[in-house]
Amino acid sequence: MPHFRLVANFEVDALVRWRAAINEAHPSKKVSINDCFIKAVAMSLIENPAINCQFVDNVIRRFHSADVSVAVAVSGGLATPVVRNVKTKSVVEIAAEVKDFADRAGRNALKLREISGGSFSISNLGGYGVEQFDAIINPPQCAILAIGCVGPRLTADSAGNARTALMLTCTLSVDHRAIDGAEASKFLRHLRDVVANPDRLA
Repeated sequence: MPHFRLVANFEVDALVRWRAAINEAHPSKKVSINDCFIKAVAMSLIENPAINCQFVDNVIRRFHSADVSVAVAVSGGLATPVVRNVKTKSVVEIAAEVKDFADRAGRNALKLREISGGSFSISNLGGYGVEQFDAIINPPQCAILAIGCVGPRLTADSAGNARTALMLTCTLSVDHRAIDGAEASKFLRHLRDVVANPDRLA
């Protein structure tokens, strides 16, 4: 698979505040940054359908719905359950579904249909303190987003003045047979815009 990688830094102060408000409003639930990114990725896939695809038998298959595979650590490896029709779900619903998947994955109780398909994958090692990494594409999907940990970093505002912001690094791995660099860049740009304006996730 001829593939390439794009790396982008995301400022997430607004997303962290928005998530805290969601968790305060739903104290019995716990929405993670990863849950927010699942929803943001789905929105960006719908806006950038060239990324929302599979490559099967030398044919590119594009999808109208965003079905996002989420890498879940299990004993001896990974499981990749699929959150389907993500764009139609709230982040609270996504969080509950991912938690259920993770609980059942640990017991080897996921059904085949729950780990099959998917038009895109997310892998998040931020909880392990990993700042940046490359994730392996999950065929026949054509792209995967690797998400690092949130932390304060020194950056600059539009006037060039130094300031501190909460940031994380994302690495998008892409199958070049199906997706070119311009389309992948548009996807990341749209994703960054959604993350910077988290009210759009509601």
